[in-house]
Amino acid sequence: MQYLTHVPRPPLSQFVHLLWLYEGYTQPHTKERVLPTGEMQIVINLLEDKTCIYDRADTDRCQTFSGSLLSGAHSEYQVISTAMQAFVVGVCFKPSGAFPFLRMPAGELRDTSVSLDTLWGRAAMDLRDRLLEAPTHRHRFEILERVLLAELTRSFDCHAAVGFALRRFMAEPQGATVAGVTDQIGLSPKRFIQVFRDETGFTPKVFCRIRRFQQALCAMEGRKSVEWTNVALDCGYFDQAHFVHDFRAFSGINPTTYLAHRTPHRNHVPLLG
Repeated sequence: MQYLTHVPRPPLSQFVHLLWLYEGYTQPHTKERVLPTGEMQIVINLLEDKTCIYDRADTDRCQTFSGSLLSGAHSEYQVISTAMQAFVVGVCFKPSGAFPFLRMPAGELRDTSVSLDTLWGRAAMDLRDRLLEAPTHRHRFEILERVLLAELTRSFDCHAAVGFALRRFMAEPQGATVAGVTDQIGLSPKRFIQVFRDETGFTPKVFCRIRRFQQALCAMEGRKSVEWTNVALDCGYFDQAHFVHDFRAFSGINPTTYLAHRTPHRNHVPLLG
């Protein structure tokens, strides 16, 4: 299996965390939970011109998208097919980084995915064709960069309040509170929630909960056993019960089940049963 990443150059690096590519990805299980990260992604299936996302309540049913999709601001896990990850390339945006590429408020894509051609039209189909024709993976990353720059068509200035809040929330996921940040930005709580949701897809409270959840996953990485009370307190939860509640809300499983069945990819877990 090849897993490659590429950090784009400025000005894309202001919006994009990294570009990534999987080739030859196989797993013994057929379906996976993909856990929420607080970031939006473009995913392009180069093996088949379609991508399926399963109904979480009935995983025998799936919604089919074109081979290129944008995964919106998710506060719940998704269920995907591992077979459709055999050859995929993607764009992982920074929080609020997808906004200038959407041509709509990010909040309209909360907990949903859309075919990329819905947003970009013919450019999305042309992108996939060019990626398929590229001779090397390096060329694929270069093509992605050029197309993203071409789609960055409107001037974009992150609202100062959103930029300030994101810096605080990212630096102190267990310490910075929404109320504390709101007190420093000169906006009413209602107005702050609106501009934050428009650019990130989340309310500030939900974003902070996801960041705290991600911090807990990081704390579990590489460990065979975990003292859950310590993880909960270190990550800013009131107690272990609140930690388990949030963990279930975002992943659909409890922390012990996650630890027992995790994969090398922190936010991908086999769908059991």
